[in-house]
Amino acid sequence: MSPRVLMALRLVGLGWYIAACILVGVFAGVWLDRFLDTAPLFILIGLALGLLAAFFGLYRMVSRAIREGEQQGDIGS
Repeated sequence: MSPRVLMALRLVGLGWYIAACILVGVFAGVWLDRFLDTAPLFILIGLALGLLAAFFGLYRMVSRAIREGEQQGDIGS
């Protein structure tokens, strides 16, 4: 596979990763709110945790992709 196709697949994977982190956090919050009968408390906590996980995971994946691109000579001159 060409490097451009691999980069495109990585970007699609990043989008799925972000969506999955946020959705898992929200769904866990909904479940906990229903179980404990607490209004939007755990939905908001789950959303915040999902966003944090998405941000840090995204940062790690993008920084690794940049490092690999620099080593291959694709990025930066």
